[in-house]
Amino acid sequence: MANYLVTGVAGFIAARVAEMLLEAGHTVVGVDNMNDAYDVRMKEYRLKALLDRDGFQFHRLDISDRGLLQTFEGFNVSTLDAVINLAARAGVRASVEDPWVYVDTNITGTLNLLELCQRWGIPKFILASTSSIYGADAPLPTPETADSARPLQAYAASKKGAEAMAHAYHYLHDIDVSIARFFTVYGPAGRPDMSVFRFIRWITEGETLHLNGDGSQSRGFTYIDDIARGVILGLKEVGFEIFNLGGHEEITMNDLIGLIEGSVGRKAIIQHHPFAKADMWANLADVTKAGQLLGWEPAVTLQEGISLTIDWYNANRRWAKELQII
Repeated sequence: MANYLVTGVAGFIAARVAEMLLEAGHTVVGVDNMNDAYDVRMKEYRLKALLDRDGFQFHRLDISDRGLLQTFEGFNVSTLDAVINLAARAGVRASVEDPWVYVDTNITGTLNLLELCQRWGIPKFILASTSSIYGADAPLPTPETADSARPLQAYAASKKGAEAMAHAYHYLHDIDVSIARFFTVYGPAGRPDMSVFRFIRWITEGETLHLNGDGSQSRGFTYIDDIARGVILGLKEVGFEIFNLGGHEEITMNDLIGLIEGSVGRKAIIQHHPFAKADMWANLADVTKAGQLLGWEPAVTLQEGISLTIDWYNANRRWAKELQII
């Protein structure tokens, strides 16, 4: 049994990682500031599922607050085996409107947690990063060696800064670091500002589906359980490594809408909007490295994952249909 600090624990990915760790018999200290970057009711739903589990404790804290270091002194942090930093301000377009909060959480927050590891001898650090870091001209599928020096917006830029900070602490203090670059995660209880949740709700409820661009842009979607499993595999000792964790099936937005229409049994009412300059036109992960070093590969097909996500929506439709969609 091991002891882990999981930040952003009420978030989409972190909540599932925490569940899997608890199911395996580990203890989890969960941290989240419960911000309103998207409808907080979804975060409360995820957190509620964790609070009654044995081995879990929750603290409402903001990782960007430097006082976090003093706060943690009372948590017996020297017993922690790893810090899994999944707290982040995510969202490409929102980072154009308020880049400062992305720097606060993604860079300063990461620095605070790395300093915690350094001060208390916590040997392992996992950092959530993003496929958005590869910019506009990445080869498809994209390997970790592709250029990541030309981010398109503050979100990707802040994640690049966090990655660089993690490398500095690895170099100076010999902290073992795994960086996971996620590719378009979806699944039950997913973020309501992401396309899969929005498309399912809009089609199910007969509401207008808002689509940026002509729908020919594509993504390699990744099911939440595959992502969480990859994060946990990243706990192994690697030195300093960056891994892509991404789906193995590329699909255009138009085809994704068609897939959801077929599963829901209803046609979408589509309204087109200009393509957002901050968005990538396409992404698809080369996951060879994760397979070789972690033994990871995606297992859930897009058809299976969409079906499971629709089932979750229908089971929670009474309140999920009322969530604010940004």
